[in-house]
Amino acid sequence: MPETIPRASDEVEEQVRVLTSGAVDVISEDELRRRLGRGTPLRVKLGIDPTASDIHLGFAVVLRKLRQFQDLGHVAVLILGDFTAQVGDPSGRSATRPRLSPEEVEAHVTTYLGQVQRILRPDRLEVHRNSAWLAGMDMVQVLALTASVTVARMLERNDFAQRYAAGSPISLTEFLYPLLQGWDSVEVRADVELGGTDQLFNNLMGRHLQEQHGQEPQVVLTTPLLEGLDGVQKMSKSLGNYVGIAEPPAEQFGKLMAIPDALMARYFALTTGWHPDRIVEVERDLATGRLAPVEAKRLLARTVVALYHDTQSAEHAEREFDRVFKEHRAPTELVEAVVEAPVFASGPVRLARILALAGLVPSNKEGRRMIEQGAVRCDGERVRDPDLEVTAAEIAGRTLQVGRRRWARIVVPGTPR
Repeated sequence: MPETIPRASDEVEEQVRVLTSGAVDVISEDELRRRLGRGTPLRVKLGIDPTASDIHLGFAVVLRKLRQFQDLGHVAVLILGDFTAQVGDPSGRSATRPRLSPEEVEAHVTTYLGQVQRILRPDRLEVHRNSAWLAGMDMVQVLALTASVTVARMLERNDFAQRYAAGSPISLTEFLYPLLQGWDSVEVRADVELGGTDQLFNNLMGRHLQEQHGQEPQVVLTTPLLEGLDGVQKMSKSLGNYVGIAEPPAEQFGKLMAIPDALMARYFALTTGWHPDRIVEVERDLATGRLAPVEAKRLLARTVVALYHDTQSAEHAEREFDRVFKEHRAPTELVEAVVEAPVFASGPVRLARILALAGLVPSNKEGRRMIEQGAVRCDGERVRDPDLEVTAAEIAGRTLQVGRRRWARIVVPGTPR
């Protein structure tokens, strides 16, 4: 057991201020204050279901909060939901979530572990897979768990209530999900559980189950859901409005320079990991005009890139941004896209198809659409004909640009540039 050294009240209050800054729900602040005052490192749980391949800035908000706990001497208890990912979290869903295969989940687990290491410190970190205790449950244990909560309690949950009222199906498996996530808290004896606001019901279930099993109920702290680059919908890879934490520095920098001015203060508060005092200072400078929006975006972009890469990468990304967007020149380092020679075996090929083969657009149809919109350039010259065809000799060595951030130099093996 760690030694308990009661903390001075001023130290506790500073921790409470830092840890609750930017939070939406804190249940309850008095409980958090009391636990911090004991002087024992808290066990701070965060459960993540590896249901996708990338972590973006929206998901990193709660990881940054977990890092704040670590920096103040507490232990991060990261639960990789390799079992619950196969069940499917119903949070915020209007229909049953498709189930993932064990192979899909395992592939995502590997990716997640590499990416969370960009945020969490290894010296105060425990990592558990919840299959360690959930996969081995027998029917007696499952029935005992389901007896812990009523159907009426489950229907208090907004997304369940809305689906029930609309006559949309709700599977019994989805009812089990909050119980399984809550049981994780019992297993790791969590003092605090973090989550986005969409996880409030699941996290409160952890408190409920801990009380039922003789544990002190965990404090629940939720963080906001970050709007994506469109400024409207929640950041999501499926919506294309995201900034991935593992993306190249130039891609991160360019995307952050495009966020709406109205979101500047929110992004500083939720993506930088800064102390609350510094965030207040930036918000004040933005409000008074002392800090211009374009300079604020540069500061934000440099900060985020340095967080996930390093300062040198951030400075290089800014120089590249100016080279492309201010000086209208090609990036210093161009991706080389190989288009195999057999593609041209039957003669000239439409440029729209070349764009797709080069990975600059997802399909031939999208390539044609981008040409029609005037968003495609070849060696700096705008392409206007959506039916334009090119030979291997004509396209080899040329630089294609789609929009403002997608570039590639075309290579056709065996064809002189």
